[in-house]
Amino acid sequence: MSEAPSAAPEVSRKRGAESDQQCKHSQERKRVCWGILISQGSWADRSPLHEAASQGRLLALRTLLAQGYHANIVTIDHVTPLHEACLSGNVACVRALIHAGANVNAATIDGVTPLYNCCTSGSVGCMELLLQNGTQLYTPHTHFPSALHEACKRGNSLCVESLLSHGADPDYEVPHLGSALYVSCLHQHMDCTKILLHKGANVNVGRGGDTPLHAAVRQDSADQVSVLLDYGADVHLRDSNNQRPVELAHPGGKTQQLLLAFEVTPRGLCQLCRLQIRNLLGRSRLKLLPLLPLPSLLTHYLAHT
Repeated sequence: MSEAPSAAPEVSRKRGAESDQQCKHSQERKRVCWGILISQGSWADRSPLHEAASQGRLLALRTLLAQGYHANIVTIDHVTPLHEACLSGNVACVRALIHAGANVNAATIDGVTPLYNCCTSGSVGCMELLLQNGTQLYTPHTHFPSALHEACKRGNSLCVESLLSHGADPDYEVPHLGSALYVSCLHQHMDCTKILLHKGANVNVGRGGDTPLHAAVRQDSADQVSVLLDYGADVHLRDSNNQRPVELAHPGGKTQQLLLAFEVTPRGLCQLCRLQIRNLLGRSRLKLLPLLPLPSLLTHYLAHT
C-alpha cells in the first residue's frame, strides 16, 4: 500500500521526460526544415494558428478556426499557416486548413509555396493533398524557388516521383540552378537521379555549359557517373572552362578510370539501340513501354528496369 503513491509520480516523470524529448525533436526538425526561411524576417507576428499548424496541434487548430482565425492569415513575410503545416509535415493540419479554405498556391515574399515546403520536409502526404486540391507545379516567375529542384537538393526521391507523376517537367530549369538532374547530381542523390532519368530527363542538360556528368565527376561520384553514361551522357561536352568531364576527374580515382575506360570502349549495339528507341518514343510516351507487344525482358531493358 505504501508503494502506490510513489508509482504515479514515477510514471508522470517518465511521461514528462518522453514529452520533453519529443518536443525537443520537433523543435530541432523545425529549425532544420526552415533553412533559408529562418532568415526571411521577424517571427513576432506569427499567429496562434501558425503555431498550431507548425506543431501539429490539430485540436487547437480547429478550435482557432472555429473562433474566427482566417485560414489565410499571413505574417509580414506572407507566411501562411499552410506553409507551416507543410514544412512540419503535419498532414492532418494541412487537410483541415485546406478544408477551411487555405490558399494552396500562397507564396511568401520570396516565392516559397506550400508545395515547396513539402519538398523541404519530404512530406509526400502533404504534397498529395496539395496536388489533389489544385496546387500549381510551378510558380509564375522563373527566378522563384522550384519545388522539384528543392526535392532533388534534399534527396526526397518520393517527392520527386510524386511531382513527375502529376505532370512536372523533368527538364524544368531554373536560371541560377540549372536542371533538376544537375541539382540531383551536384548533391549526390542517386535515387532522384535515377527517377529523373527514368522519366526521360535530358541527360546532357545541366547549368549553362556544365552538364550533369560534369557535376557528378566534380563530386567524384562514380556511381552517378556510371548511371549517366548508361543513359547516354556525352563525355565529349565541355564546360564553361572548356574542360571535358574526364579532365575534371581526380587523378587515379575510380571516376577517372571509369571515364578513361569508357572513352576507349564504344557503346554496345544493344545500348545504342535502347537510347535510339527511347529518343524516338519521346519522354511523354516512355510510360507506354509496358504496353508494347515485346518480350518482358526487352521491355525491362528499354525501361532501364
